[in-house]
Amino acid sequence: MRVCVVGSGGREHALALALARTADVIIAPGRVSMARTRQRAGVYLADLDAVGTITTTSVPPEQIEADLFVIGPEVPLVDGLADKLRAQGKLVFGPGADGARLEGSKAWMKEVLHQAGVPTASYVVFDDLEEAKSYIRKAHPPYVVKTDGLAAGKGVLVTESLPEALADVEAKLSGTAFGKAGSRVVIEEGLSGQELSLMVLCDGHDVVPLTPASDFKRVNDGDEGANTGGMGAYSPVLEARADVVEEILEVAVKPVVRELVKRGIDYRGVLYAGLMLTSSGPKIIEYNVRFGDPETQAILPRIKGDLAGLFMEVAKGRLLSSPSFSENACVCVVLAAKGYPGELLPSGQGVPIEGVEIASSLPNVQVLHAGTDVDALGRLVVKGGRVLNVVSVSPTLNEARQQCYRAVSSISWAGMHYRSDIAARACETERAMQG
Repeated sequence: MRVCVVGSGGREHALALALARTADVIIAPGRVSMARTRQRAGVYLADLDAVGTITTTSVPPEQIEADLFVIGPEVPLVDGLADKLRAQGKLVFGPGADGARLEGSKAWMKEVLHQAGVPTASYVVFDDLEEAKSYIRKAHPPYVVKTDGLAAGKGVLVTESLPEALADVEAKLSGTAFGKAGSRVVIEEGLSGQELSLMVLCDGHDVVPLTPASDFKRVNDGDEGANTGGMGAYSPVLEARADVVEEILEVAVKPVVRELVKRGIDYRGVLYAGLMLTSSGPKIIEYNVRFGDPETQAILPRIKGDLAGLFMEVAKGRLLSSPSFSENACVCVVLAAKGYPGELLPSGQGVPIEGVEIASSLPNVQVLHAGTDVDALGRLVVKGGRVLNVVSVSPTLNEARQQCYRAVSSISWAGMHYRSDIAARACETERAMQG
């Protein structure tokens, strides 16, 4: 089987490596630097050796011949790439533009949740600046302000500061922050509890869950600083027992799929539920229409079996199999460039990266390329905000975390930054549970 993965980030690198266990993979456009880690594809699961090949191409997906197309990022999904490919008679893992509105418009997503009876934070939608400011002045902190459209995971502000919330609304609605994507904002109540990411495979009618993961959105340790696309993740989530997953499916996932069916939307792909496990039960924070990044990097190394075959079933609208996962734990730490998540500084781009080969040589470690390039001298260099994903799998979460940060310590470049507390609290929970 030949699979085309659309995208060029760490998520797509993780997808390609997992799919290559049973298929030949072409990443469009991918990154030249991704080929450097090809030989380590099967490192995580001793019983699964990589048998496929991985190549990259700058040819548009519409011109590629493949048995299956897996669309990674949200932008091409919202723009209707899956529809274009299906119109050519191709099998696609990824929703059409109608289903992709769940991520393309937070206001529309909230309306779907309301109609489906799914618990979520209370909210109000504004396109008028003065009305939005007036509402915030009367609200209680924490203030949660979201762009309606796509913002690369950086369109959410959660703050206790009224002046900061007012300034954020003005920046978004004026177009200064996110252009057209910020022409409407969704202002929500703040939720508290354990954050959880649950992704499910959906064939248009039925769903099966992947193993849960937990990610870290804030840029600094202790969940401080600006929101990002994600600074790390881990799996499994010890609090997400089988009964919790089943409750989420029944309360927050299946009702949405039924609502989509009612609206004539044939949703085939992955559906990502970002939740808060509150004292009154799970509540939806967001829905995404693609694999989470970096949650995918913490989940796919643990998956067993034929992932390409599973995706093919989804694309055909006949999901007959269920994914299974190893008992191992996985930790992913994101290494970011100078200035991220704000405006990337020119001085932070194009700088050489050292130590990736050393990190990759450590047992049970994989270094995924998210924002890298190869310069004219053949050196690996920075090209993007989130640059590398360092991933480790071990029998326990604590061991995976220690090995992951050991690998991180081998890598360096001018301006590199990362969080040092990924999965730290979860490791404390694991130790407590072990006695």
